[in-house]
Formats: sequence, structure tokens, C-alpha cells
Amino acid sequence: MSAANNTSYTPLERVLTSLSFKEPDRVPFFLLLTTHGARELSMSIKDYFSDAQAVAEGQIRMQQRYGHDCLYAFTYAAIETEAWGGSVLFTEDGPPNAGAPIIHRASDIDTIRAPQIGDCANLQRNLRAISLMKERVGSSVPIIGVVMSPFSVPIMQMGFPAYLDLLHEDSARFESLMAANEDFCVRWANAQLEAGATAICYFDPLSSTDMIPRAKYLETGHKIACRVIAQIKGATAIHLASGRGLTLVDPLVQAKTAIMGLSSQDNLVEAKKKAAGRISLLGNLDGITMRRWTAEDAVREVKQAIADGARGGGFILSDNHGEVHWSVPESVLEAIADAVKTWGRYPLSWLS
Repeated sequence: MSAANNTSYTPLERVLTSLSFKEPDRVPFFLLLTTHGARELSMSIKDYFSDAQAVAEGQIRMQQRYGHDCLYAFTYAAIETEAWGGSVLFTEDGPPNAGAPIIHRASDIDTIRAPQIGDCANLQRNLRAISLMKERVGSSVPIIGVVMSPFSVPIMQMGFPAYLDLLHEDSARFESLMAANEDFCVRWANAQLEAGATAICYFDPLSSTDMIPRAKYLETGHKIACRVIAQIKGATAIHLASGRGLTLVDPLVQAKTAIMGLSSQDNLVEAKKKAAGRISLLGNLDGITMRRWTAEDAVREVKQAIADGARGGGFILSDNHGEVHWSVPESVLEAIADAVKTWGRYPLSWLS
């Protein structure tokens, strides 16, 4: 179903139409920009993320500048381990990273307790930024909140090797840690929705088949995702953060999430066939090579993604990682935006 050429949509209407497997006025696209807001406001990344009003203003300015179809409430992944008592490492030219693990030995899990949202100043700032965005845009632009999957966040809580040992060798403590993480994840997701977020992105990189076997995911991460998503009081997207997930389409449909994030290494044509009106797709521009794109590269990549995934709706163009890196120049972002607006108008007559 295609919209008439003179039909005008708000970003939210455009996204919802596509998620209903119909064609709006043009292909919706998300520029998932985080640190670029600091550049927009001439602030350091650390100062920017410490100021809720700045984060809201940066998001709104970038949406107005590029014309993409969302505001992104995500700041940095380590905000969650920071809430549990961890440290954050800031740099001048990239996203913040988690500091030292907060779980030093497996026995620490025996007494671990999830933090209360209201006691965490960093989470409250994030909620304030969401509220400020909502005050400015109302229901015209989707606001995307973010949680780290309970299954993936232990990579930051424990460190990767220690967590893999736990996952494979200590099922009792693994389940105990998952119970604490699930409790926090549900409360954090719902707090963002209450603050004004439209939907929640559930980042789950460990669940990619690049990271663990599909069978192990079905035993663990998939069951966790199903439990958590059932308790989140709003729409969700599951994103594997650039990890491949083509063989996970059916399990993610079973998890009752609305959107699946795709890797640039996933075949978009095949993914579209597998999704088949059951789950929408988000992606899958390569966020690594994007740093070196020319305007011509951007047009070529955008056109290819639209050709492979946009017909019939059920598709949002975006990067494959869920965060556009600081090093991607503004000229490339402008070229992506211009290409979508030129080549993404429905009906896609240039593909006929």
C-alpha cells in the first residue's frame, strides 16, 4: 500500500505506518546520534551527558537539522553499570566506556541487589532529558529509550571472560544475576516510558550468533528477552548492536518485539523475506565504513538498502550498530538524509 504523493506525515505517523507494513510518504530513517549532540552545542562529551537540558536540546537540533524520524534518548551504555556503582571512562572523541567491573568474583553475585531508579542521579538526568524532549515535540516525533539486556550487561558488570565462565559453568549464580538484572531492566525501561519515551530499544549484543551459538541463546538470552519484554509497558525493538542475527528472526518474533536491528553483514533481502510482515527491520548501513564515506558512497548505500528492504513498509533505515560514531562527519549524515528524502519517497517508482 503506497501513500499518495501529496500526503504529509509526522515522523511518528511515518514510523507507525511502516511498522504496520504499509508504505507512508517516504522511508523512515533513524540517525542514532549520541555524541554528535556535544559537537552541536560545542560542549565536551562529559559535560554534555551531565546536562539533561543539553542532551534534549542536542537531540532536537539534530532532528531538525537532518530531518530524521526520531529523538534518541540513549546516552552511553555504561550509564547502567554506573547506576550499580561502577565508573565511566570519558574520552574527547568517542562514546564513554565502562570502567573496572563491579563484580570482582562470582561469589559477589550472592549479595548483589539492583539499584533503585530514584536513587541514581545519572538515571534521573536521563529521565529528565526524555521529559524535556517530550515537552518540546509532544507526539510528533518518536523518542527512543534504551536498556541493556540483562543477558548482555554482565559483560560490563564482570568482564567478558569471567561472565562466559559464569554462563557456562555456574548456572545457579547465572540465574541469580539474571534475576537482579531483569528486575532492574524492567524498572528502567518502564521509567523511561513514563518519562515520555515512545518505545524502548533492548540492546542485546551477546545474543548475536557472532557471539554465542544459536542453541545457547535459545536456552538463555531468548528466554530472558521473552520474560523482560512481556513486562515492558510499551513497544520494543531488539538490537544486536552490529552482530549478525539472520537466523534469529523466528525467536525474535516469538519474543513479541516490534523491530529487529540488522547487521551490515546480514543479507537484507533474505531478512525481509524471513520477516514477512511479522517483524519490522532496522538497519543496516555499515557504521564502520561510514566514517570514510563520500557523499556518493552515502547515496549508493542508501539506495541499495531501500531497494533491498523498503518495499511494503516494515523497514526503518539506520546504521547497523545502534549508535553513529563521533568520527562520522556531518557531511556524511547530510548526504544520508538527502539520499533518503530523494530516493525513499513512496511509491518507489525508480525500482520498477
